[in-house]
Amino acid sequence: MDSFSETVISAVGKTKNAVVKIDILMKHDNKFKPAGSGSGFIISSDGYIFSNSHVVSGADKIKVTLLDGREEEGFLIGADPDTDFGVIKIYSTGYDVAKLGDSDELKIGQLVIAIGNPFGYQHTVSTGVVSALGRTLKTSSGRFVENIIQSDVPLNPGNSGGPMITAEGEVIGVNTAILQGAQNLSFSLDINTAKSIAGDLIKDGKVTKAFLGIQYQEITLHPRIVNFYGLEINKGLLITSIEPNSPAYSSSLLSGDIIIQFNNEDIQSSSALFKKLNKEVIGKNSRLTVIRHTVKKEISLTPVEKK
Repeated sequence: MDSFSETVISAVGKTKNAVVKIDILMKHDNKFKPAGSGSGFIISSDGYIFSNSHVVSGADKIKVTLLDGREEEGFLIGADPDTDFGVIKIYSTGYDVAKLGDSDELKIGQLVIAIGNPFGYQHTVSTGVVSALGRTLKTSSGRFVENIIQSDVPLNPGNSGGPMITAEGEVIGVNTAILQGAQNLSFSLDINTAKSIAGDLIKDGKVTKAFLGIQYQEITLHPRIVNFYGLEINKGLLITSIEPNSPAYSSSLLSGDIIIQFNNEDIQSSSALFKKLNKEVIGKNSRLTVIRHTVKKEISLTPVEKK
């Protein structure tokens, strides 16, 4: 057998038993009827499951099917539409737990593997490579989902909520969307963002976040900029647009600025900035350090609560 196939088979073998099929049921005329399906994966020995908000929200009943065919009732713990991330829980035993990786270590061109239930076909595997990191994605509801991994892994309806894994079998993303009409263009929420908000969802059922009003993507800094300013990072966040009537709009930030620090702490990934924009900074004067053309600037602004 060729080495590529062996790599994929090994990775899938480490994760497949933690992947579940999620069926959404709605009540009509006192009967529960199918209303959609998706995927998820078990992340703890006490039955917590990661999926998408659009998969698990609004259901009257959630059915979770394990790899061995067992069906369990799932209970919604919390969902965050802004990241399209959700957590449900099952109360049973006898399943595997997925190993969560570090999405900040991802490289463009790296092999990634998706496992899910497209069109109800359970535990379907597809492969591809990471195409871009730190994307911002506008969903059909008009929300902007940040910290997105772009790949060319073929995804279809039903893959939503399933894991994106590395060649080592570690989950580095939650598959979240495809663009209708596009080919080889799929998107996953990075697992570091998922991990950072899962605690709030499990504890409070919701996530309270700070809002700046910017869209951005991760880029590599020019070596001359890194050397000239003696930076300890080689990546930043390029601001691609600024939303009207937002804290960023009221500040002196401009599209094209590259964020390298938030409150004097280095920022070189979308998930790093996401972690800083917690409820502790809401209403407090904060400082972004940016590179504008070749000049380093300090920008003051006050984050507000994201609605």
